[in-house]
Amino acid sequence: MSGGHLSARIEKALGSRVTQSSALPVGFGLEGLELRLADGRHLAVKARSGRAGPSLEIEAYMLRELARLSELPVPHVHYADADLLVMDFIETDGGGITESLERHAGALIAQLHAAPQERFGYARDTLIGPLPQANPQAERWVPFFRDHRLLHMAEHANAEGSLPALLMQRIERLAGRLEDYLVEPAFPSLLHGDLWTGNVLVRGGRIAGFVDPAIYCGSPEIELAFTTMFGTFGRAFFEAYQGSMRLEPGFHEVRSGLYNLYPTLVHVRLFGASYLARIDQTLSTLGF
Repeated sequence: MSGGHLSARIEKALGSRVTQSSALPVGFGLEGLELRLADGRHLAVKARSGRAGPSLEIEAYMLRELARLSELPVPHVHYADADLLVMDFIETDGGGITESLERHAGALIAQLHAAPQERFGYARDTLIGPLPQANPQAERWVPFFRDHRLLHMAEHANAEGSLPALLMQRIERLAGRLEDYLVEPAFPSLLHGDLWTGNVLVRGGRIAGFVDPAIYCGSPEIELAFTTMFGTFGRAFFEAYQGSMRLEPGFHEVRSGLYNLYPTLVHVRLFGASYLARIDQTLSTLGF
């Protein structure tokens, strides 16, 4: 989609003239723009060319659900359809993730997780990055994680040729024994679903916003594990989180690595074989 045509679409959708426009990196083959409108709005835009990639309406839905159901700071959605997402631009200052920022994040994520939801899964399927994320509603967490997270992603990776058969067999053996390792949470929690550093926006030593969600209702532990995968948050985050949400023993020692098999499989599908060693190491540590 040409920049001129995109600006014209946005002007028509929002009823205000574009006064400034610059490129914004957004990834996964999408076009991104940072815009200012004549009415003063400062906006971030994602657009897809043709019909390539998932519908951007799904990302808009996830942001609106987080805004509706939580106090998590997320960008307000101004307009969305399958090919276009227009939301608030969140100002950042390039600051790093400090101990005080980790504590702020820990308190926000604990608040998100503390509100009981009815069932695991969600009212509709969502996305993790550009990949479909199936969310059939379920009463128990461990079978949901086994079938719709671990095995679902592994089977797709194997079918696409990115996950070797021997690793697939080892994952299947683990899947048959998940009850030995995982615990059922007290209730389903709403999850952001993709808490790596690039999705955490910082300004003035505080969390300015969380973006690019992959929402569903699940165990808080899978979200907490994800924050350790690339070192997004550390000790201060977990201390603040546990100020209001209890963490069962064995999370850091065993369950964190097991849960991170899911996002690692996502990375295998998106970025290739360099992530296979992580899967092998985790399975070996667990005895598979």
